[in-house]
Amino acid sequence: MDRRFFTSAGGGVLAALAGIFATSARAAEPAKPHRIALQISSADAAVMTMVLGNATNVAEYYKSKGETVQIEIVAFGPGYLMLRENSPMKARITEMRQKLPFIVFSACQNTWRRVAHDEGKKIEDIVELPEATDIPAGVVRLSELQEQGWSYVRS
Repeated sequence: MDRRFFTSAGGGVLAALAGIFATSARAAEPAKPHRIALQISSADAAVMTMVLGNATNVAEYYKSKGETVQIEIVAFGPGYLMLRENSPMKARITEMRQKLPFIVFSACQNTWRRVAHDEGKKIEDIVELPEATDIPAGVVRLSELQEQGWSYVRS
């Protein structure tokens, strides 16, 4: 066997083959899922509509590409209204849950307690939408998601 094949011009052939195999291995790896945290901290129905629209658009975009996405909408402060029983977005959130069940709607419990106090009600009298997932603190949740590598979108 001619050793020059492996040391001179042939070395380039080996490098090219190694590159092909490395490219094939990368192509075979599943795509890392996209993870997006959306903030809602406004009681303005137009802002709520925009956040829900953004979540839907992101989900549809990645679905069309055959890629996975995780979306969490974090509601706190005035934006907590979006996840209350009397939310102007109630019907749309129910519809979204049916079409996009992977979207998480996180409700800040600090805000929940403050709303109960401000409205002079017991905390259990402040009813949230069934789609809401309780979290201790909205800002803390957003921070934790960012620390875990999630993309953060503030509205």
